[in-house]
Amino acid sequence: MKTVLVVDDEEHIVELISYNLESAGYKVVKADCGEKALEKLKSCPADLVVLDWMLPGMDGIEVLKQIRRSAQWKKMPIILLTAKNDEISKVVGLEVGADDYLSKPFGVHELLARIKALLRRSEGSFEEAEEKNILRINDIVINKAGRTVEVDGEPVDLSLKEFELLYYLAKNRGIVHSRDLLLEKIWGYDYEGETRTVDVHVSNLRRKPEKDDKHPVVIKTIRGVGYKLS
Repeated sequence: MKTVLVVDDEEHIVELISYNLESAGYKVVKADCGEKALEKLKSCPADLVVLDWMLPGMDGIEVLKQIRRSAQWKKMPIILLTAKNDEISKVVGLEVGADDYLSKPFGVHELLARIKALLRRSEGSFEEAEEKNILRINDIVINKAGRTVEVDGEPVDLSLKEFELLYYLAKNRGIVHSRDLLLEKIWGYDYEGETRTVDVHVSNLRRKPEKDDKHPVVIKTIRGVGYKLS
């Protein structure tokens, strides 16, 4: 049974999410502030976190940062909930390390679908890959089974989505992929986010395996079309 930590200071939202998650077969752990959320993670390890941005005291972004700084939790899937619906807020959440973003008010069925998709991907069921596949591209080594990336023999920390994006591009290197296609393949066909999500993750990736992210040679931008891995 998978465990989901739900973090929100609005009790009715927590209860609504918890009821539906439990009905779908998940174990639910609850917290109404950032400090309690981090305490809960220590005592009740979770498989995924549903995290509200606007929390009292330590806000969701700070919680997200602390989770991503932890070796134990840094690859944990996180869905950020917020009443902020502007593009800048979405970009901030994704750049800090959220794997998905859902604006309030949201549909419970959509949230459940996104949770299911993230958990499926975090378990390594990446449909384009073969089990225990290792891809080598120049000095980059991508280990699908271990979900690790090394550049020049040094480990590189990637979020779940960054890893999947890099792996998909590497598996299909030389092929140009549109932003819409990448959004569908990595985030799922029912994801309602914008193609800007892809741009943010590519930008984050370029700061890691690329030697010079201002002049990328690994992940190339094809103007007006999308991206490809050379």
